[in-house]
Amino acid sequence: MPLEIAVSTQRQILRFWLPLAASWALMGAEGPILQAVIARLPDLQTQLAAFGIVMSVEITVESPVIMLLATSTALVAGARSFRTLRRFMIGINVVVTILAAAVAFTPLFRVLVPGLMGIPPAIAAAAQPGMKIMTLWSAAIGWRRFNQGVLIRYGQTALVGYGTLARLVGSAGTGIALALLTRLPGVALAATGLMTGVVVEALFVARAVRPTVARIMGAPEKDGASVSLREVVGYHTPLAATSFLTLLQQPLIGAGLARMPWPEQTLAAWPVVWGVLFIFRSPAFALPEAVIALVTERRLLDPVRRFCRRVGVVSTVGLALVALTPAIDLYLAHVAGLPGRLASFVVPGLMLGAAIPLLNAWHSWFRGLLMAARSTPTIYRGMGLNLAVTTLAIAAGVLVGAPGVITAVSALIASFVVEIAYLRARVTRLPAAAAAVV
Repeated sequence: MPLEIAVSTQRQILRFWLPLAASWALMGAEGPILQAVIARLPDLQTQLAAFGIVMSVEITVESPVIMLLATSTALVAGARSFRTLRRFMIGINVVVTILAAAVAFTPLFRVLVPGLMGIPPAIAAAAQPGMKIMTLWSAAIGWRRFNQGVLIRYGQTALVGYGTLARLVGSAGTGIALALLTRLPGVALAATGLMTGVVVEALFVARAVRPTVARIMGAPEKDGASVSLREVVGYHTPLAATSFLTLLQQPLIGAGLARMPWPEQTLAAWPVVWGVLFIFRSPAFALPEAVIALVTERRLLDPVRRFCRRVGVVSTVGLALVALTPAIDLYLAHVAGLPGRLASFVVPGLMLGAAIPLLNAWHSWFRGLLMAARSTPTIYRGMGLNLAVTTLAIAAGVLVGAPGVITAVSALIASFVVEIAYLRARVTRLPAAAAAVV
């Protein structure tokens, strides 16, 4: 039967959430490790910039499957719902694979990357082989996120963390080995590492979820546990649209950076800024699914809310300690391997972005409440506001010739503030019945 949550203390909540946070932290480490490998290879500036473009495009293609984690966590409550969600997952994976292949192998690449995004030709040419290597990346992610949601729903969060550890070993190990043993360009070896990592994780999670699936299939079906395919589509579509809008931020920011002063240096620095921000935001990324699973009755609202606040404060303090002390110089020089001319683009962005992890935690709290209440269209509309603010801020930066990294971080902060205000207002209007459920 689905996980019966009976937690109310911060320590118990921590035990449930910590493997999910570890999973996100390990994923956050993946990008900086591969960026550090690229930074030690020839043509590092072009290759780093191209790697950033590959990731922004591939993550956008991946957007329909990202929220399968939340959908699976919220809706898998028995054998029938599991089968329905599995069929839905397979269908989405087919669609995103076709789209990824079209972007990588057809003239759509030239229309999108050098054309609409305005990426310089040398960077675009370096990016395309990486996109070809990662054609099956989104499908592998969709498969494992569906299974991870089942594990979370049934309380097996530790297995989620172990799977991501296997992923990091696979991706980082492959990237480092290829750098030592071959002469592949940086983008190609990083893409191969990423592809290897997600396949390893997907296989691990598929194996780990088998006992849980066997219990689901063998348990009596509860009244109201099943969902129709139409209900799944109705729940997931706003979340998929939300992911698409979210992930449009990166190509949008990349297109803006390409039109601001010092475009090549800024495009090379931005993936490093984003990678460090991702590491400190990752604890908050683990909160929505924890909120969905834990806030099962009104008495747990306050403990989980306090926990989310503490996660945000600790993460922001951690980033500030790194960004405002010599620790960031040590990281950029000895871990990321960036030359001084690129480090000067990174540090101011991280200093300004120290507030982002706290904003991310509040954002995750409100999103988790709305997903648990099955109010997913609200989340989509909130992300629409977020993207609109980001677009305006980036456009303003281009018009005035503002520094690219500072403009991008400022756009993220402003868009978070606007979206959080909207989500908070919508949560306070949830009907009493829905509030009792969440």
